[in-house]
Amino acid sequence: MTDKGKNGLAGAAAGLVNGLFGGGGGSVLLPLLNRWGTLAPRAAFATCLAAIYPMCCVSAVVYLFQVRPALETVLPYLAGGLAGGVAGGLTFQKVPVRLLKALFGAFLVYGGVRYLL
Repeated sequence: MTDKGKNGLAGAAAGLVNGLFGGGGGSVLLPLLNRWGTLAPRAAFATCLAAIYPMCCVSAVVYLFQVRPALETVLPYLAGGLAGGVAGGLTFQKVPVRLLKALFGAFLVYGGVRYLL
């Protein structure tokens, strides 16, 4: 399979997961970027975020029109997410890659266990 084919497949898998679960496409995309890509680890994390953001926006619009959540329910999560995103973006270069990978894995395991219980 060509690199473009692999990249398209990875993007489609991430978009499918993101659409089905309302997020989580990065849990598919980042490992594929690390396996198939030639990017350095930090560049893979950044590329994953750049690719996931538009997918999340599309998923959010679809969910807003289908589910219509109450704005007062959404705003606290949005405010916290924005603050966390800024904090994470500002500290990203200072965190060792090994720790980034461990944190990503820990969040995946935590989320998977919580989802099953």
